[in-house]
Amino acid sequence: MENILTQESDYIYLEKGEGQPIVILHGLMGGLSNFAGVHEYFPANGYQVITPELPIYDLPLKKTNVKAFAEYLHGFLTFKGLTDVILLGNSLGGHIGLVFANTYPELLKGLVLTGSSGLYENAMGESYPKRGNYDYIKNKSEEVFYDPTVATKEIVDEVFETVNDRNKLIKTLAIAKSAIRHNMSKDLPSMLTPTCLIWGKNDGVTPPAVADEFNTLLPNSDLFWIDKCGHAPMMEHPDEFNQILHQWLKNKHY
Repeated sequence: MENILTQESDYIYLEKGEGQPIVILHGLMGGLSNFAGVHEYFPANGYQVITPELPIYDLPLKKTNVKAFAEYLHGFLTFKGLTDVILLGNSLGGHIGLVFANTYPELLKGLVLTGSSGLYENAMGESYPKRGNYDYIKNKSEEVFYDPTVATKEIVDEVFETVNDRNKLIKTLAIAKSAIRHNMSKDLPSMLTPTCLIWGKNDGVTPPAVADEFNTLLPNSDLFWIDKCGHAPMMEHPDEFNQILHQWLKNKHY
């Protein structure tokens, strides 16, 4: 992504555009570039898009959990003086958004979840028994998408590096276990933040049944499907993803 990162205080982030703020929360294995389409489209349509780098591998192990990342987000929004934001999260980022929405609903105008954890998900594998095997990691990375070619060499290399770095692997497993423990099913019925669910019909990590359950349990949610699409709709079908989200925002007068 050809954008300049800003570093201020304890935060590194990407910021573009002016208007209604949309704050993006990336996933465990996902970087800021996963949302390149969102970063190009929405600033050109009257929105401010801000993506903080989450401290996935930087917090002490005992604080490497979903709740701590939600508190990190609260610190970031406070630092930036942002209120009435729309949170957009994929995978772990969606889960962080849910925890944040449950804790600080007064700071949010809307929540957008795509392939979000928070109910249940199929993990890449807790033990990574073949983590030294590049082809194994390549196949696992490709399984995230409906179209395996979306898993570029750059993406596969990053996952391979992560699971072969002992510190990062320990943190990754801690986060995965934290996400499993922090099931949101009992919290969702009382969460009134307007929520847009955009899901791949072929998501094998957080399958379609997860989206249906989110839609059932969240009292103020709308569910949209993208066909021939896996766990990261904003990467596989960026134009369709942006159109769905933009129309939802306009319907909500955001």
